Parts: sequence; C-alpha cells; structure tokens
Amino acid sequence: MNVPLFDMTRQYEAMREEILNTLDNIFKSGKVILGPNVKSLEEELAEYTNTKYAIGVANGSDALFLAVKALNIGKGDYVITTPYTFFATASCITRNGARPIFVDVEEKYYNMDLDKVEEILKNHPEKDRIKAIIPVHLFGKTLNLDKLHYLKEKYGIYIIEDGAQSIGSKWNNKNGFSVGDLSITSFFPTKNLGGYGDGGMVFTNNESLANRVRKLRIHGAAKKYYHDEVGFNSRLDEVQAAILRIKLKHLDEYIEKRINIAKNYDEFFKKYELTKVIDYPEVFEDKSHVYHQYVITLKTGNRDELRKFLTEKEIGTSIYYPKGLHQQKCFEYLGYKEGDFPITEKATKTTLALPIFPELTIEEQEFIVKSIKNFFNI
Repeated sequence: MNVPLFDMTRQYEAMREEILNTLDNIFKSGKVILGPNVKSLEEELAEYTNTKYAIGVANGSDALFLAVKALNIGKGDYVITTPYTFFATASCITRNGARPIFVDVEEKYYNMDLDKVEEILKNHPEKDRIKAIIPVHLFGKTLNLDKLHYLKEKYGIYIIEDGAQSIGSKWNNKNGFSVGDLSITSFFPTKNLGGYGDGGMVFTNNESLANRVRKLRIHGAAKKYYHDEVGFNSRLDEVQAAILRIKLKHLDEYIEKRINIAKNYDEFFKKYELTKVIDYPEVFEDKSHVYHQYVITLKTGNRDELRKFLTEKEIGTSIYYPKGLHQQKCFEYLGYKEGDFPITEKATKTTLALPIFPELTIEEQEFIVKSIKNFFNI
C-alpha cells in the first residue's frame, strides 16, 4: 500500500468540474490580478475568522514580513518568537532589520512557552526595545489565547499571530487571530485551506494597519503610480483566490475529517499497544487543534530508523523541523548555543509527521500504525 504524506489529487477529483469552470470564467474575463475573486475571498475570510479586514498577499512568508513592516518594527528593535517553527517566522524579523529573541517551546504540542515569554518581558536587559511577539499555532494547535491577551495588555506589546498552519482553529470558543494586532495565514498547497500554488493573507481589526498592508503589497501605492513609500510586489493571484473560495466552502468539513483522522490514530495506537514507545497528539473535538500536521514523538532514540523503515513501506513522512532556528548557520550571529532550548532540540531529534489529509482512509491509517508496530516488534 502506497500512502503519501499528503495527496492533493483525491480532493481535486471531487471538485474538478467546479474548478475548471471557474478558471475558464476568469480567463475569459481577462481579470487576473487583484480581481473580484481576491476581493470576495478577503471578505469571506474576514467573516470566517471574525476579523474586520483581510488582505491577500503572495504567500505566507510575505504576510509575516508585511505584518512586521506595517508595525514599523526595524533596526534596534527586538521581537520574541520560537526557534521551533518554519524559517519565515524569524526571517520576517531580520528582513525588517530587527533582532529575534528566541524562547523555548512547551512539551508535547511544541507551542511557544508563554511563561518564558513573560520572564523575558520582565527581565531582559533591553526589554524596552522589545516591540512584538510572534507566536505560532504550530501544526494547527491553538496557542493559549487568554494568556497571549494577558501579555499584550500587561506589557503593551504588539502581537502578530502566525497562523500559517492553523486556519479555522479556536481557543475556548475564541477564533484564532482574535488577539493579534495583525495575524497571518498561508495557502501553500499542503495547508488545511491550500491553493494550487502560493498565497497568503494578513488579518487585522485595525483599519490603519489594513490600509498600510494594502499599500505595501503594491509598491507602497494607495493609488496606482502614486507611491507613499517604497513597498513591495506581493499580490494574491486571482486564480488562487478563486480556487480558495471553492475550498473555503468545505474548510469546516475538512477540519472535522482531520479531527476524525486524529481520533482513528489514537485508537489504533492504543489497539496496537504503541503508547509505551510514542506520544501522539490528544484528540480535540473543539477545533483547538485542526491537525494541519499529525506529529508523533518517539520516546526512544530511533526516529530516523523508523522513518527509513516507513519509507521502505511506501509510507510518506516528514520531519518538522530537523534543526531549531537558533542552530541555523544564518542565525549564528545571535549568539545562541547548543542546549539553550532543550525542548526544541529534543523535538528536532524525536518528532515525526505521519500522513494526514481529509481523504486519508481508515484502512491506510491502520496500515501505517501496524507498520510502526512491526518496526518496534511489539
């Protein structure tokens, strides 16, 4: 049985006719840049996330960069974030001339430890230069929004929620993106709401910030050829917007299917007595986890051997992430060393993402878990 880590083709078959008809209408209209589908998607996603403004941009990395830029964060400023995340979460800080301060993550779900964030906000020798926090709702698990709101209010600090992996997630019935001065998501094809190419979105409840991001995405021009500042070329493609509008109608259904897949994994891990060798995500029915990735943690030190074994069985897996950002060569100048973030460093050596996408069958899941059982010879 060949089980990919992610498969776009099954989903496409279910909506192929609608997508092709929609694309044909776009091409016949000739409106392919910032057209009506981009505007409609922005409105629909603002409503879906319960935010006032949504601004489509070229990709999630640009969304982060533009969010930092819109807050006028730059040289001499610090921004707190996590070292256990995709590169863009930190590069958006350094590309704006600011300096990241990394904070270790919590056990099990690997979201940024907000207690450690507060310690930095209280005790950092240059705490007055810390302008923002960029928390990540990692793998689709919502970070504690109540605690995040408390930090924002107590310390008067900007929040940029990195929801690249968490569209549709909640915390105690609060939508993700409800705390951030700005928040972002990504429409990379593997995401829960993914296009057939790159795309991203910036969310905010602040009209002036929304207007700033809109200008920045088109070379700093509020009006064509009249540039208030030097901006960038970062526009969400009309074709991608149209495809995303089709998929958005099914997003809650996709999330429910991912939750059910997590539940199936849970039952199979118990059935095949694997709980003594691996930890796995708890099943959350309340959308506090939308399972963009399903990441297990090995209690033993043979993650790479397991991955090789599963590859030989034609089961797709991935490692998110093989190095903490503090260990990346380009960030050596920050002065961090091995051992500074022990939970992150442990996660880079012990975690493995298993296949998850809405169309994954229960038979495929059982094959995956039985293969893991065979590897451990349990």
